[in-house]
Amino acid sequence: MAQTVRKTSASTKPRKTPTKKTAVKAKIAQMPTSHEQVAELAHRFWTERGCQHGYDAEDWFRAEQELRAKAS
Repeated sequence: MAQTVRKTSASTKPRKTPTKKTAVKAKIAQMPTSHEQVAELAHRFWTERGCQHGYDAEDWFRAEQELRAKAS
């Protein structure tokens, strides 16, 4: 009788599992910053600039970036 050979779908190399530190950083980076936190920081940037109008979008995006950088 002929023998049948089964092929496995598993690769020969073991998979690397993410470290605990990497997993925590990824989870924190995905956490949304609260609207209130961004608004407070953007307002602080506005007052530090002397309450000049016309830079609200830049202040908002800068506040979001800084809060996300602190979280990671």
